[in-house]
Amino acid sequence: MYMNFTRRAALLVLAVLPLGALAAPLAFVPNEKSGTVSVIDTTQDAVTKTLQVSERPRGIAVAPDGSRLFLTDAPTRSLIVVDLASGKPVASWPLGESPEGLYISRDGQLLAAAVEEDNSVALLQSSDGKTLAHIKVEGENPEHAVFSPDRKWLYVSAENAEQVDVIDVAARKQVGRIPVGKRPRGIGFLPDGSRAYVACELASTVYAIDVANQKVLAAIPAGKFSNGIAITPDGKRVFVSNGKDGTVMAIDTATNTVIGTVPVGKRPWNMAITPDGSKLYVANGRSDTVSVIDTDKLVALKDVPVGSFPWGVVIK
Repeated sequence: MYMNFTRRAALLVLAVLPLGALAAPLAFVPNEKSGTVSVIDTTQDAVTKTLQVSERPRGIAVAPDGSRLFLTDAPTRSLIVVDLASGKPVASWPLGESPEGLYISRDGQLLAAAVEEDNSVALLQSSDGKTLAHIKVEGENPEHAVFSPDRKWLYVSAENAEQVDVIDVAARKQVGRIPVGKRPRGIGFLPDGSRAYVACELASTVYAIDVANQKVLAAIPAGKFSNGIAITPDGKRVFVSNGKDGTVMAIDTATNTVIGTVPVGKRPWNMAITPDGSKLYVANGRSDTVSVIDTDKLVALKDVPVGSFPWGVVIK
């Protein structure tokens, strides 16, 4: 009885504290159909706040200092800025028709949004939303545009493509293409930037790319409809979500082979890993949950109920 009361009291305290006052890493989950962001305390793996942010949030990024959350919103064709001290939207910046994946550079200065209907990537200043460029890409309906750790490149995936489009960030233009399987989706870079991994949904394969030479090093068989990618901070493991199988696979980057498979919810999608690398959070789009995985033991720890149609996760 005492333990249950103590836990309830702790959750009540968490619910009333401003987000910035919470010491634990927080997982932010955009829920497309709910128009909300679920905030998960990663020490308890429970939702402590729900933010009403926009009509249909998809792509999500958080400022390195944890002060602001950025989200793409399809109906308004905009990027929504949320002040995390208050939990309220404070700005709306235009992007274009049907924006999806959103990423922030490691230094926090630039935002890149994949804009589907424009076949482009919008590049913005994170400080004030100033549009620096709309960069056309070859792939149709781009979904993710991910910065390399050194901010030199943007790797772009698209629904109707069989390549990763390579953007030179300084030049503000596409300068290359790397052939991969059909319908590339999630992309992640090793922390040192030497390799990138891309999941190709219709090929059910993950491709390891040599960044220096802009070519594929390995094609790693994955589950059916592989899509999301997340990489541990030490760069030793890559995780891929398999949408049709309802699983997450772990890939050993030393050998580029699958070393484990973990069952999760329905339609697992985009993912994130805690800063210490111990836990992976995967959005299950058709289960309305986030599965928490122990990245060392490769077991599911918990399913956390969130809003309707969670699109992804970002952790800060």
